[in-house]
Amino acid sequence: MKSFPISYCLFGLFSLILFTSIHASDHEIQLTDEQLIKLYEGLRVADVSDGMDMIGYPDIGLMDPKIAPLWKDIDEFKHMFVGIAFTVRYVPTNMRPHPGDVSRDEYKHWRDMWYTHDSGEPFIEHIRPGNVIIIDNADDGDTGTTGSNNSMIWTQKGAVGIISAGGVRDTDEIIKQEIPLYMDYFKRGRGIRPGRNELESFNEPVVVGGVYIEPGDVVIADGDGVIVVPRKMAVEVADAAREELNLDKAARKKLYEALGIPFDFTVN
Repeated sequence: MKSFPISYCLFGLFSLILFTSIHASDHEIQLTDEQLIKLYEGLRVADVSDGMDMIGYPDIGLMDPKIAPLWKDIDEFKHMFVGIAFTVRYVPTNMRPHPGDVSRDEYKHWRDMWYTHDSGEPFIEHIRPGNVIIIDNADDGDTGTTGSNNSMIWTQKGAVGIISAGGVRDTDEIIKQEIPLYMDYFKRGRGIRPGRNELESFNEPVVVGGVYIEPGDVVIADGDGVIVVPRKMAVEVADAAREELNLDKAARKKLYEALGIPFDFTVN
């Protein structure tokens, strides 16, 4: 199969969007998740932030810098991703504490029932390829909502990355598994969910890192952190951000030449 450069493919997609907008009257342009992800492919958080500035929305969508990558790949940038928000919210448990001094079998029964009925993951069947799992769990204390096991299950279902207010454990294994994950590292959680938190909702609006996020919004993450673009303005922002990236690449490529630095994928 013949392949085409990304710039050629993006030009075709932007042309399709322009044609659609001309013939759509006052109706909002509707793109699929896959089309939106393609529009943002290769864009950096900085480019998207600049694009938001260009269309008159400065500082919108930029998460608190404390929400940062758990790990970085400086060779291939595997920690970077763009995807579509899939939201989950866990809240603290206040009324049903740990069962106390019970037998091991009784404890395991209590633990398993909690995972089944109170703090489970019924949302798994709704995860789609290209989703970013965004978890609002900032106030549930030292609770490990995300770990090395379920992060792989979400990845297997098609998730491209995870963003969490906190509540992550098994961090060494997650790094080794190379699952892109962004979080407030100083709010990681170590205890299990039973007796600590409960699933409140999924695919409903959440707030993480000071940003209001709706399911379906576009999410971009790299070494600079995370930015979320409301879906209704995603096409316009992508166009502006691409313009900024192309200017930056051209300028940096000249500097690479002047300094004798071999070209790499960040300037090609």
